[in-house]
Amino acid sequence: MAEVAPLVRRPVEVDLDGTYPELGVRSFGKGTFHKPDLPGAEVGNKKLFRICAGDLLFNIVFAWEGAVAVAQPEDEGRVGSHRFLSCVPAPETATVEFLRFYFSTPEGLQKLGEASPGGAGRNRTLGLKKLEAIQVPVPLIDHQQWFDRLQAKARNVRAIRGRTAQDVEALIPAMLNEIFNGPAKAA
Repeated sequence: MAEVAPLVRRPVEVDLDGTYPELGVRSFGKGTFHKPDLPGAEVGNKKLFRICAGDLLFNIVFAWEGAVAVAQPEDEGRVGSHRFLSCVPAPETATVEFLRFYFSTPEGLQKLGEASPGGAGRNRTLGLKKLEAIQVPVPLIDHQQWFDRLQAKARNVRAIRGRTAQDVEALIPAMLNEIFNGPAKAA
């Protein structure tokens, strides 16, 4: 990872009168979410780092359970604490979506688990040096881009299926009403 998608830190200088929109990363590959703005006066000793769209993000506390995401355009400029790592793929070597997908596979999750030592339950923290040492596959960049386009099409199809299922669920009560009560009369 150190060569394919090195860690990038963009420290934020905290102004006590400022506000800082935080970003979170959901486990199980569920993407990012927006936390409430953090007032500068409440930052305390916490170090904040700016996140840019296209960053490969790891929540170090939950990486072992798939807390990996790609920062989206709407995430641009949000901040994360030291517990959020931003990696930026070398554009000639890897795509961010390919790497995100890899870390959602059983093999990728296993490597994150091995790089996250710790005890029981959720007390497993991804080690920075261990993340940098993870060996990731790097097919030809053209093949990764093709794979990314294929994954985007699959996500679009799943979204369409989801919307269609919601439409069908909404129609069922109307159909049952018409079956049992007859067609609606025009006013």
